[in-house]
Amino acid sequence: MPRGHSLRLTAAAAAELCRQAAVAGTPGLMHIDLLEGGCEPWTIRLRPGHLAGFPVARADGVSLHAPAAQLPLLTGLLLDYRGDLSGGAFLVRPVEGVHTCACGAAFRRDPGRGTAGQ
Repeated sequence: MPRGHSLRLTAAAAAELCRQAAVAGTPGLMHIDLLEGGCEPWTIRLRPGHLAGFPVARADGVSLHAPAAQLPLLTGLLLDYRGDLSGGAFLVRPVEGVHTCACGAAFRRDPGRGTAGQ
């Protein structure tokens, strides 16, 4: 994993990523990328496999890869997973310099925090 890239995963997120990767037939490999639009400028999208890019997080037997161009936007994010009887979802948890919308899957960075593509 490149130094300085610190997307963090909660234990719940790592477990669900691992489960989804195994079900999809790509054990231990998941991919995250950001889509423009939604209730904030960036919305996360997670897919099984290593589609392209670099590893940005590893935890509990799963590696999460991302496109190189999006590494600055992902640095410092905290990815969580919440599930209940009606389903579940991956959420970006608020950290310093990051604001999330009510859905939890979209975020924006504060201006002046040193990330491109805000």
